[in-house]
Amino acid sequence: MASSSRTDNQKALYEVGMPIRRAVLGDAYVDNALKNGSTEFAKAMQEFTTAFCWGAVWDRPGLDRKQRSLINLSMLAATGKTHELSVHVRGAVNNGVSATEIREVFVQICIYMGVPAGMEAFKAGEKVLVDMAAEGAKILP
Repeated sequence: MASSSRTDNQKALYEVGMPIRRAVLGDAYVDNALKNGSTEFAKAMQEFTTAFCWGAVWDRPGLDRKQRSLINLSMLAATGKTHELSVHVRGAVNNGVSATEIREVFVQICIYMGVPAGMEAFKAGEKVLVDMAAEGAKILP
C-alpha cells in the first residue's frame, strides 16, 4: 500500500507541476524535453523533475515565481551549469524578470563566485536575451 500511495502522490505532484513547468519554460521546451526523455531510462527523470521540482517546490507558498527564478539564476550561474542557466534565463523572462535584474544577478556572481563564473553567465544570458528578442519576446529592460 505504501508504494501505491507514493505513486498516487507523485502523480498528483506531476499534475500540479506540469502546468507550472510549461508556464515558466514554455511549451516548446517542455515538449522537446519530454520527447527526448521518452525512453524508459530517461522517462523517470522527466517525471521526477516535473513532480518534485515543479510540483512540490515551485508550487510552494512564500516565494513567487519571479523570486524563484532569481534564485535559480544565482545557483546555476554559481555552479557553472550554463545549459540549465540558459533554460532558466528564458524562464526568468517569462516570470517577469527584467534584463537589468538578470544582469545584476550575474554581476553578483562575478564578485562572490569569481569573474570566470560571471563571464560564463553573461555569455549564456546575453545569447538567450538576443534570441528571445529576435523571436519577438517582450523583455523588460
